Amino acid sequence: MTSFSPGVESARGATARRIVLGAQLRRLREAADISRADAGYAIRSSESKVSRIELGRVALKARDISDLLTLYGIADAAERESFLEMVEQANEPGWWRRYSDVMPGWFHDFVGLEESASRIQCYELQFVPGLLQTEAYARAIATRGRVGSASEEGERRIALRMRRQKILGGMHPPKLWVVLDESVLHRPIGGRMVMREQLDRLLELTKLPNITIQVVPWQLSGYGAEGSFTVLRFAEAELPDVVYVEHLSGALYLDRQDEIELYGRAVDRLTVDALTPDESRQLLAKVLADL
Repeated sequence: MTSFSPGVESARGATARRIVLGAQLRRLREAADISRADAGYAIRSSESKVSRIELGRVALKARDISDLLTLYGIADAAERESFLEMVEQANEPGWWRRYSDVMPGWFHDFVGLEESASRIQCYELQFVPGLLQTEAYARAIATRGRVGSASEEGERRIALRMRRQKILGGMHPPKLWVVLDESVLHRPIGGRMVMREQLDRLLELTKLPNITIQVVPWQLSGYGAEGSFTVLRFAEAELPDVVYVEHLSGALYLDRQDEIELYGRAVDRLTVDALTPDESRQLLAKVLADL
């Protein structure tokens, strides 16, 4: 009899639960030696719909999951109930849904995965990462450096960014490991006062036990990776690591083992090239003092 592992119940976000459930359903289908096409026919849909269910990229319908469980030979009432409870939990709207009017579709999954991650590693070449930005710094980016308030849509984007930062507090915050290119500290986003506030904020955040900040010095800038990226890691064994790479028109979600290993090696190189956390704090303090 297949059952959910103990770690599944600790998944903190609906996105994570959806992915875990999809992975469980894929294993059941493969164990029953049933093709995706046949599974799609059983739920009055298509092979691609089953693929999206198994990847956790589509909302789940209890009727579809119940039919799939029957097809896969899952008859035990308690086991079926566990799956259907997961469907209900996976369909719970995330807090970010209230910002759906200002969020591109490709960003929804990232916020859900970020909410569920136990460890977040990111490398930034241009800006302070969103999770560490002050409101003034975020507003300077939203207005493209122009003086004055952001548009109504821009203000809602800023509010979304500030709300995302709440994951860094609470009872079980994720471990956040940030590697910044030194240029980020000198780029005058918003002007002198905004940058002073932002650098002071970074120094304060380095005092938290779950946050580590390292800075790649000028002389090694650009060698560790060609662009910014984020690696999301999860406590649940069913959840694969995910690399998130954002670009102008969307984002890439990479989860193949070879892709994860490639970016894992990049993270290792960057943390070696970067100043130690203590040295990075000293550099942050020096740049702040010189502003």
